[in-house]
Amino acid sequence: MVERKKWEVDYSTQSLKNAQEIVFYLGTKFSQKEIDKFYRSLEDFEKIIGLYPTLYPESTKNHIRRAVLSRVLSVYYTLKRDRITVVAILDNRWEEEHRI
Repeated sequence: MVERKKWEVDYSTQSLKNAQEIVFYLGTKFSQKEIDKFYRSLEDFEKIIGLYPTLYPESTKNHIRRAVLSRVLSVYYTLKRDRITVVAILDNRWEEEHRI
C-alpha cells in the first residue's frame, strides 16, 4: 500500500476567532458535550483533510474549499503547496449578520 504524504494544517487568526466564538456560543446555549463534539469534529477534519486535501469542492470564484462537517458546522480552507490553511469556521445555525 502506498503511503500518503500528510499535509500540514494551519489556522488563520480569523478561524481561531471563529472557533472561540462557537465555543462561547455552545457554552451558553448547550452543554460541555456539544463543545467536546465540536473539538472532535475539528480533529477528525484535520486527520482526513491532511491526507485528502482536495476531498471537498473548491469555489471557482475564490479557490476556497468548503467542508460541511455536520448539519451545523462548515470549515473553509485553502491549499498552497503542501499546506492547508483554515480561513473560517462557521456555525450554520447563526443568523446571517453573525457570519463572515
